[in-house]
Amino acid sequence: MIWKVAEAKQNLSKLLRAAATKPQKIYRRNHLVAAVVDSDTFAEFESWQREQERRKAPSEVFAELRRLCAEEQFEFPEIPRIDRENSFIEEIDDE
Repeated sequence: MIWKVAEAKQNLSKLLRAAATKPQKIYRRNHLVAAVVDSDTFAEFESWQREQERRKAPSEVFAELRRLCAEEQFEFPEIPRIDRENSFIEEIDDE
C-alpha cells in the first residue's frame, strides 16, 4: 500500500502490521520520503551495507596490484595492437 504522511501518522499500528508482509512506502506530495520494512529485511540491508563499506575501491585494488608487481619485479607483456574496421567511420565517409 502507498501511504501519505498524514495517513501513516494516523494508522501507525496498521502500517507496522502491513510492513511485516511487504515494504510500505510513505509519500509527501508525490515524493517518496520513507519506507517501512520488517526487521529481518532491515537487518539484511545493514549486513549488505557493512559489506559494501569493507570493499576496496577499484583505485585501491589497482594500487595494491601495482605495488605487488613492483615487489616481484613483474612487468605485463606488451600486446601488439590489432586495428579493426570501424563501421561508424565508414558511414560518415559515405555521406
